[in-house]
This record gives sequence, structure tokens and C-alpha cells, in this order.
Amino acid sequence: MKWFSMAGVATATALALVSVPATAAFPERPITLIVPWGAGGGTDATARIIGSIMEKELGKPVNVVNRAGGNGVVGHKAIAEAKPDGYTIGLATVEITMMHYIGLTDLTYKAYTPLALMNFDPSGVTVATNSPFKTLDDLLDAAKAEPGKLKASGTGEGGIWHLALAGMLNSLDIKPDSIRWVPSDGAAPGMLELVAGGVDVAPVSIPEARSMIDAGKAKPLAVMANEPPVLYPDVPTLKSLTGSDWTMGAWRGMVAPAGLPAEVTAKYVEVLDKINHSAEYRDFMNKQGYGIAWDGGEKFGEFMAKSDADMGEVLNLLGMAKK
Repeated sequence: MKWFSMAGVATATALALVSVPATAAFPERPITLIVPWGAGGGTDATARIIGSIMEKELGKPVNVVNRAGGNGVVGHKAIAEAKPDGYTIGLATVEITMMHYIGLTDLTYKAYTPLALMNFDPSGVTVATNSPFKTLDDLLDAAKAEPGKLKASGTGEGGIWHLALAGMLNSLDIKPDSIRWVPSDGAAPGMLELVAGGVDVAPVSIPEARSMIDAGKAKPLAVMANEPPVLYPDVPTLKSLTGSDWTMGAWRGMVAPAGLPAEVTAKYVEVLDKINHSAEYRDFMNKQGYGIAWDGGEKFGEFMAKSDADMGEVLNLLGMAKK
């Protein structure tokens, strides 16, 4: 009886071992990468090059899905509300640190698991080639001498480039509304208004101003970043000219819903680090003129927290924050 009992135990143990599946390595199925903006723009292009390389690294399809609408709210909400299992991720943009201040949504960067900062395009202080302002000091002196006379454009009121300019002025102890903001539907119409003489400065990103700069119709006086732009390395930084530490720009970073398991987060950070530093990604981004940036995991979370604080500060200065 003892022999049969031991045999039964052995058989049961063997069956149990066979019936327990081995833990499969992530991922086991296709991944959805949500883009909160429409097809054809810079965010879409960045997401698609990331997704293309990620497919090769993970060995599974990465399907890029555009969820535009609500000034970025629709797509960012779709990412935040997805199941935190790693199979739905997204390319968040700077707007996630702005929208809640102006009452568009309750979503903040805290609704996400930060994976990696992949891109940063700083604001440039760009004027028309025939502008009387040959240097940044010329422009700032004029703004101080006659507050409200000069005009700027490049986005809607309270948009990223409006806040970049206001924050820069404030950092230099100049009233943030000393240069009046003329709302536009984006950087392209803002640049057209600049070269037509309708406004005096367009604080848009260098890639967005590139076509007019290359055509000889516009010139950047400074960039709000720690380093000169790759496209135009002779353009000085704001700090080198004024001593101000103010930096601001449009950024894009990979995120997942909050609560992503640590092992899946670590896998994504590892893969995105490899993608960010790959020749394929860097060649694509440099060709487009997009700035390459890197912060992985918690460091990217800290970056988003600072971006959120900076946006809140400027929106409050302008009296535009609703909470």
C-alpha cells in the first residue's frame, strides 16, 4: 500500500508540473501605440518610427492608432484608461502638463507610468530677416521700453509657445505680457504672419521655423534650451545671452497607464533606450530636424513633474489657470 501511495504522489506531482504553464516573456501578442494627435504631424511621425523599430526589438506587431480630438484630451484619456498590462502604450505630449490647468480635463501626468522621454524641441526666439531687431537684447530692450507694442504668434492663447515666451520674459524680470500674444492655429500660420510683418516674433520650435529660416525669410536670435539646436549650432542659448535658466519646448515621451507591472516597465525602458540611441532613430529624427532627448523611467517622471510645475507657474502669471 505504501508503494502505491508513493507512486500516486509522484504521478500527481508530475501531472501538476505539466499542467502549470511556464511564464511567457513579454510580449505575447501585438501592441497598440496610441497617438493623441492626427496623422501626418510630428507626433505621428515620431510614434511611427518608434513603433517600427520596436517591432523588430520585441518581435511583435506594434499598431499605431491615431486618437485625435479635444486638443489632445481624447488620445491622452484613451492611454490613461487602458488596461495596465503593457499591450496599450502611447506617445504623450507636453499638452498633458497644460490641459488640466485650463479646465480641459482632470488628467495629469500622474495618470501614467513614465517609460521614456524621446524628443524635445525647444522654443526659439525667431524674427523676420528684415526685422529691426538684430539681437535678443534689441528685442528685449524694445519690449521693456514700450510694453504691449510688440506682438508675437505661433499657437493659440495659452498654448506652448505663448507660455514659452511669457516664461522667458518673466525669468528676465520683464512683465510676461509685455509682448502681446496674437492667437493663431499653429506654428505655420504664425510664421507666415511673422514674415508678412503682422507680428514681431514667433517663439516656435526651430524645426517649425526651419522652412522660413532656410528660405532666408526668418532668423532665430536664441533658443530656450541648454544646448544650441542641431540644425543651427551657431544660434546661442538664452542662458548664454542673458544668464536665465528658463528652458521650454514641446516634448514627446512614451507612457503606459498607471500601474504597469515593474518587470514590463523595465522591459520597455530597456527597449526604448536602445531605440533612442539607435542609428535608425537618430538618422530619422535628425533628418526631420526633431530634437532627440532621453530620460528613462523615473527620470522621465521627474521631467514631466517639472514641466507641469513650469506650465502652472506661467499660466497663473497670465491669469489663465482655472485651478
